[in-house]
Amino acid sequence: MACQSVAAVMDEQALLGLNPNADARYRQRAMAYFEQLKESQDAWEVCAEALAKGIYNDDHVKFFCFQVLEHQIKFRHAGLSAVQQQLIRETLMKWLQCQLMNAQPEKPFIRNKAAQVFALTFVMEYLTLWPKFFFDLLSLVGLSPHGVDIYLRTLMAIDAEVVDRDILHTPEETRRNTLIKDTMREQCIPSLVESWFQILQTYQQSHPEITCQCLEVVGAYVSWIDLNLIANDRFVNLLLSQMSVEELREEACDCLFEIVNKGMDPVDKTKLVESLCQVLQSAGFFNVEQEEDVDFLAKFARLVNGMGQSLLLSWTKLAKTGNVKDTAETLQAVEAKVPLLLKLLVHEDDDISTNVVGFCYEYLHVLKQLPQLTDQQKTNIEAVMLAVMKKLTYDDEYNFENEGEDEAMFVEYRKQLKMLLDRLAQVSPELLLEAVRRVFTNTMRNWQTAPFMEVEVAIRLLYMLGEALPASHGAHFSGDTVKTSALQDMMRTLVSCGVSSYQHTSVALEFFETVVRYDKFFIVEPQYIPNVLMAFLDQRGLRHNSPKVRSRVAYLFSRFIKTLHKHMNAFIEDILTRIQDLLELAPPENGFPALLTNDDQLFMFETAGVLIVNGETPVERKQVLMRSLLTPLMDAFRLLLAKLLQESEEERQAALADCLSHAVGFASRTSKAFSNKQTVKQCGCTEVYRDCLQTFLPALSCPVQRVVLRSSVRSFLHRMIICLEEEVLPFIPAASEHMLKDCEAKDLQEFIPLISQITAKFKRQVSPFLQQVFMPLVVAIFEVLARPAEDNDQTAALENQMLRRSYFSFIQTITGSGMNEVMANQGAENIERVLFTIIQGAVDFPDPIAQKTCFIILSKLVELWGGKDGMVGFPDFIYKHIVPACFLAPLKPTFDLSDAQTVLTLSECAVTLKMIHHKRGPEFIQFLQQEYLPSLQVSPEISQELCQVLQQPDVKVLKNYIKAFFQRAKL
Repeated sequence: MACQSVAAVMDEQALLGLNPNADARYRQRAMAYFEQLKESQDAWEVCAEALAKGIYNDDHVKFFCFQVLEHQIKFRHAGLSAVQQQLIRETLMKWLQCQLMNAQPEKPFIRNKAAQVFALTFVMEYLTLWPKFFFDLLSLVGLSPHGVDIYLRTLMAIDAEVVDRDILHTPEETRRNTLIKDTMREQCIPSLVESWFQILQTYQQSHPEITCQCLEVVGAYVSWIDLNLIANDRFVNLLLSQMSVEELREEACDCLFEIVNKGMDPVDKTKLVESLCQVLQSAGFFNVEQEEDVDFLAKFARLVNGMGQSLLLSWTKLAKTGNVKDTAETLQAVEAKVPLLLKLLVHEDDDISTNVVGFCYEYLHVLKQLPQLTDQQKTNIEAVMLAVMKKLTYDDEYNFENEGEDEAMFVEYRKQLKMLLDRLAQVSPELLLEAVRRVFTNTMRNWQTAPFMEVEVAIRLLYMLGEALPASHGAHFSGDTVKTSALQDMMRTLVSCGVSSYQHTSVALEFFETVVRYDKFFIVEPQYIPNVLMAFLDQRGLRHNSPKVRSRVAYLFSRFIKTLHKHMNAFIEDILTRIQDLLELAPPENGFPALLTNDDQLFMFETAGVLIVNGETPVERKQVLMRSLLTPLMDAFRLLLAKLLQESEEERQAALADCLSHAVGFASRTSKAFSNKQTVKQCGCTEVYRDCLQTFLPALSCPVQRVVLRSSVRSFLHRMIICLEEEVLPFIPAASEHMLKDCEAKDLQEFIPLISQITAKFKRQVSPFLQQVFMPLVVAIFEVLARPAEDNDQTAALENQMLRRSYFSFIQTITGSGMNEVMANQGAENIERVLFTIIQGAVDFPDPIAQKTCFIILSKLVELWGGKDGMVGFPDFIYKHIVPACFLAPLKPTFDLSDAQTVLTLSECAVTLKMIHHKRGPEFIQFLQQEYLPSLQVSPEISQELCQVLQQPDVKVLKNYIKAFFQRAKL
């Protein structure tokens, strides 16, 4: 029963809202009451009284009171009077005293919160007001289980506040924490350690949960206290005895791990680990095969890993000092642990195996550094290889069709094993090659009767050799003859033994992955190509009953064909015939699932394109083949577009639009086989792609599903600019007109790169078109930007920012391509309007990427129009607007000179000033000194200094000066 006393006056109605099931009105009132108590000078004291006197039985109210107290200590401690600070200390001790008398302990969440409040008070007061904190606590709790529980939780909370490296602290907090630890070492750590020993001894049988808590505390504190207090016979023997107690053994293991992990002198560390190992071994812990508790073994494996890594770290340190005797002894100590390491590495439970991968990896790293390997070390390497090969194997439970969390963990574990395999290859490539060859050959000899996991892992090992034994650009079949002949042998076996017919998906996938990893093998031995092609094309590959296999094979087939297209001449038409049904556009109304997804079909169309383009058939034949590939897409497109225009149901419209988009995407993908216009012409394919353009462009004027259709046609146009070059130009004006109608920010943002691509590629050729489209595009952009949006609509704000950037980069492309006539011929009013948008972009919007582009444009315009024979009225614009922009932008509070992107903007700003000086000469200097800089209240000395720097030839000097100039101005 709780300690009882007179009730403190609290808002009982508000307290009702603390119950999670309370209605919103009460919960709001509780929140408001919490804020009121937090902010008040002394209202929080009712919470202190409620805790000290145990007034409330409701757990939520107790928790609430601790929260209020926590806030006072954390944020208002310095402002509390001495009496109030004393009240907090007394409250905590009275509450703790109540715990000793209560029959039942508080709920864990209240004990944890109490421990946090104790810890915060400790941090604030230990060095000044409460140096006897631990003495007071220990005197009060004695060996009462409830009290000891709070004491241990408080120690863990102090560790979180003062020691935990994962928590970020300010420099001030870090200094304070260091001082706290130093003071604790001097004043109380021996007493704390003694209390831990007493707790471990007293409660190991009666209260295992308290013993575990105490072990956790020892593990947390051991990293920064004197190790001799713990690493002594009395303490270690106690820990070892607890390693045999079922409820305590895992925590005891963790505690020993922390002891072993403590940083110390390498010779001392070796002695510590060795003495610990001797005791563990004599107690029978190394006989892991007799241990059935896998959770404990996982902890024990972690301990072994820690011991192994500690010894290896000692070896590395000693080897650097040239201490031969101690180095040799440490390596001997490591070697003695290898049999245990191997038992754990090969354990059937992957969690246990995973926990020693680090030790194994670093052991191999040390072997790699040795000038010569002993027979025993070679035996160890082979044993690790066999362990890795065994552990790479899937188990029966692995679900290939519906991979869940367990499967994902095994995939991660396999990645760790791959690291070991790669390291083995560095230590002894010959041994690895021989071991893999042995396993591979034996398995392939009997693949028909072997279980799938053995067949899969054998092929997987061959695949992994490709990375473990690296070769430049995949040239595994030239150079070192031992390696190449072994790999060639295995590849010959793989493609000729019939294993591609194995029915399991994992084997099918591994077969094709390996064939494509070693595709250069077929250049050396092309006689095996027909067999492998058939495997790709029949039920073993593209027609496999698993969608996962079909999908992956579609991608791998495209890679295989790209590498070996020169060897495909004899098979081109046969392949195209066999894959014809896989190149059909799946109509939206078809209820049957297609063999391949749309994404998979993209690879098939690319493969078909590569075969046609790279074949040695006559141009006329290529033309016929390409047309027969693309005509069905065009026919389907016309039909579907007509259907879409008549369709009123939105869901059906979306399905049709998707289908149309896929048709365009497939046609676009076939063009990947061409590198430029020349190859398109050489293959006689210009006309068929022009026909595609003519077929697809009407979709731009479709009034429904515009986003999908425009996006796909725009992507096709991008491809055609590369493939058809100027042949595409007649289509651009009409396409642009459609794309500028009723557009959104995203439409424009994606349309501008198309125009920029045309501008950069064709320059003067498209000048008349650009002059015509320039203002409609600018107007469309500013219409979209002017549309009202909600203040907190982040998506709209981001879209507008991206659109602004696209607009400025478009202007930059035009000015940078030397086509100043495009802007110059827009009429004075329009030019002025555009110029003001660039000034606005440079100064008003805090977006350094756009601002940088604007200054690049301004600099270019000054170069084009700022001289004596430049545009009429432009010099006036320079002085009235461009010069002020160069000063006003960097002076803005949002212009952050510590940001790298902003510094690049400032550099372009300096380049603009330099260009103005280059074009206007002394007149500009005079303007700065006599008019502009004085208007900014810049002193004559600084003004003269800036002008002198401006006149120096090296722009770097100006860039550095300008940065310092604005840093000073902002102070």
